[in-house]
Amino acid sequence: MTVPMRTSGEREDKVTSAIESQTAKVPSSAYLGAAIGSMAVSAALKMTGKDEWALFVGQWAPAFLLLGIYNKMVKQHGSDAYSKAA
Repeated sequence: MTVPMRTSGEREDKVTSAIESQTAKVPSSAYLGAAIGSMAVSAALKMTGKDEWALFVGQWAPAFLLLGIYNKMVKQHGSDAYSKAA
């Protein structure tokens, strides 16, 4: 099922467009790798007894996964899709 493109909507600012054009170059697997890496580092820190640091680094994984989802959505749909259709 495809969603029809609207011809009206708010346009993204130049800063957002510039950031998205650069982050779109990053492969989605990089964000997944960063999430898994943060979990591995967290586990290693936990094993060495650095519990506070382990919690701190372990909490990065969800942020990396969310960034990966956002990156994928921007690649597929674009945040400025509505105003580009006009």
